[in-house]
Amino acid sequence: MEKFQIETAQNVGIHQNVAGIGDRILAYLLDSLVVGCYIILSFMLLGALDLGMGDQWALYLLITLPAFLYYLLLEAFWNGQTIGKSALKIRVVKLDGSKPTFANYFVRWILRIIDVSLSSGGVAILTILFKGNGQRLGDMAAGTTVISEKDLVSVNDMVLKDLPTDYVPTYAQVTLFKDSDMQTIKGLYQDAKRNGQHNVIVMLHDQIVKVIGIEPKEKPIDFVDTVIKDYNYYTQQM
Repeated sequence: MEKFQIETAQNVGIHQNVAGIGDRILAYLLDSLVVGCYIILSFMLLGALDLGMGDQWALYLLITLPAFLYYLLLEAFWNGQTIGKSALKIRVVKLDGSKPTFANYFVRWILRIIDVSLSSGGVAILTILFKGNGQRLGDMAAGTTVISEKDLVSVNDMVLKDLPTDYVPTYAQVTLFKDSDMQTIKGLYQDAKRNGQHNVIVMLHDQIVKVIGIEPKEKPIDFVDTVIKDYNYYTQQM
């Protein structure tokens, strides 16, 4: 699964999982089923009404308008999700991880004509596979992508872990972080230690110092480790 970097509210760089092509196809099929069922029910309703051809055609256009605007309306007013995307736990976001505007959703929707409708999804699949960041043409034009919100965290990646009973915390300011932020810090820290990436540890040190507003005397690697342990201590006391 590909990843791309975004920034948290505390300016800590994290990596976001791009939705897999399989999940996007399944979401599309589910959405197509929803739209198809809605159109069939619309035909059945019109068939049950005793209307002239002109009136029936005008009413059909009105009733099927939600199906035509399905992706635009749901993504814009359901925080980047459709029924299919919600079921597969994927969502449309901007490349910086923020919520797209209506204009972003509109551009994605308009370009579905090329990405999906005219090419039967072929253009979308090719661009997603070869462009990177999970972008089809509509995403590239709108500055968006589709991320996966599935829980990919293993037990070893959890923030909380056992501490010695006599552990004494050093930095009470660590409670300014959220669980998700500390989980990200811990994951980056562990990866950096494992891969010998001292520059990543220094980056984490500098960003944490900015957030909690202290001047530690420890080495960056020891400081980040202490911050993680302190957060574990304070959250276990809650």
